[in-house]
Amino acid sequence: MSLQVEKLEKNMAKLTIEAPAEEFDKAIKKAFDKNKGRFSIPGFRKGKAPLAMVEKMYGLEMLYEEAANIVMDATYGDAIDESGLDIVSRPEVDIVQIGKGQNFIYTATVAVKPEVTLGEYKGLEVEKAKAEVTDEDVDNELKRIQNQNARLITVEDRPVKDGDETVIDFEGFVDGKPFEGGTAQDYDLRIGSHAFIDTFEEQLIGKNIGEECEVNVTFPEAYHAKEVAGKPAMFKVTVKEIKERELPELNDEFAEDVSDFETLDEYKTDIRAKLLETRQRQAATENENRVVEKAVANASMDIPEPMLEAQIQTMVNDSARRMQSQGMSLSQYMQFTGMTVDQLKNQARPQAERSIRTRLVLEAVAKAENLQVSEEKLNEEIENMAKAYGMDAAQARERMGEAGLEQMKEDLAVQEAVDFLVAEAKLV
Repeated sequence: MSLQVEKLEKNMAKLTIEAPAEEFDKAIKKAFDKNKGRFSIPGFRKGKAPLAMVEKMYGLEMLYEEAANIVMDATYGDAIDESGLDIVSRPEVDIVQIGKGQNFIYTATVAVKPEVTLGEYKGLEVEKAKAEVTDEDVDNELKRIQNQNARLITVEDRPVKDGDETVIDFEGFVDGKPFEGGTAQDYDLRIGSHAFIDTFEEQLIGKNIGEECEVNVTFPEAYHAKEVAGKPAMFKVTVKEIKERELPELNDEFAEDVSDFETLDEYKTDIRAKLLETRQRQAATENENRVVEKAVANASMDIPEPMLEAQIQTMVNDSARRMQSQGMSLSQYMQFTGMTVDQLKNQARPQAERSIRTRLVLEAVAKAENLQVSEEKLNEEIENMAKAYGMDAAQARERMGEAGLEQMKEDLAVQEAVDFLVAEAKLV
C-alpha cells in the first residue's frame, strides 16, 4: 500500500491510497467465493463454476464493489495510522482506479481535528454566582411539600372553582363533526393546570356536578393534529366529580408527619440547609460554566463542517434513544411536533458547535499546561465505574480496553483543565 496526503482548506485532508493489483485480484477472488452460489452456468452445478468461467460469461464488474470494500477495509486503518492525522469524521470515498490486474486507487476526504489558538485563559475575571436562600425560598419549598401532602376531599354542595380536581366526560366537535381524540369518559382534570387548550378549564368554573355545558375553544395553529389545527371547536362537557385539595396545617404535627423533626422551626432550618447545599452546588457549576465560556470565547479555531455534522447526528441519535426509552419513536415525535429531520438538525447545530469548541479549548488548555492524569485518579475513576455497573475494577478495565482507557484519560484531563481554569479565575 502507498499513501499520499494532501492538506485541504478548513481542516480537511485528502488521502490517496493505492493497493497493489495482486491485492485487488485476491479481493475479487474472496468476493467470488462469497457469492459464487448466485451464478448459474450451463454444464456446472450452481455455485460450482470456476471464476474464469464466470468472468467469461458475466464479466467481473459485478464483484468490484465488494472487492473494493474488502481492500478498503484492509488498508484504510493503516493509512490513517501512517498519515498521523487526527481524523474526526467518516471518510468521503471516491474510487479513482479499479479493475482486474490494476492497482486499486481510492481517495478518502476527511475532516481533521482543528488547531486551537488559545486567547487569554488564566486569571479570567467573571461575576461570581451567588448561593443564597431567602425566607421566601424556604416558605415556597414548605408550600410545595404541603401541597404534596394535601388530601382530596369530595365536594357536592358547590360548583367547580379554580384549583379543583374534577372528573369529566367530554365530546369534541369541529365543523359540527366529532374528531379523532376529541372524546373521553372519566377524565381527570385539575382546573388551572392549563393541560387543555385555550380557555377550556376556565369555562368549567361555576359548573355543578351532573351539569352538561358547552365549551368553545380554538385549537392553536401549531397544534400537532393538523386536521384541527387553528380551527374553532365545541366540546360537550359533563362534570361528574369535584374534589378540592385540603392542605394540612403547617405546624409541629405536620413537621413530625413529613420529616424526622419534632418542630416546624427545626424542619424549616433543615429545609434551609438543604436548599443552601443545592444552591452552592448550582453556583459552583455556574461559576465553572462562566469561566469556561469566557476561555472558549477568547479562543479561535476553524471547525470543519463534517466534524460539526457528526456531532449534530450524535445529538439527534441521543435524543432518539431518550425518546425510545420513554415509549416514543423519533418519527412519532416529528409527526407530533411537525418538525423535519433537517429542522431537528438545525435546532441542534448551535449546541453542537458550543460542545465542540468547549471540548477543543479544554483539551488545548490541558496540553498547554501539561495537565497529567495520575494513575491514582484513573484507578479511582475505574473503581467508581465498576461499582456503578456491579463489577470489579479488573473486569471494568478489561471491558474498556486500551481505547476506552485512553478516552477516560482524555475526559479526566478535560476536567483537570476545568478545575485549573476555575482555580486561576478571579470571581468577583
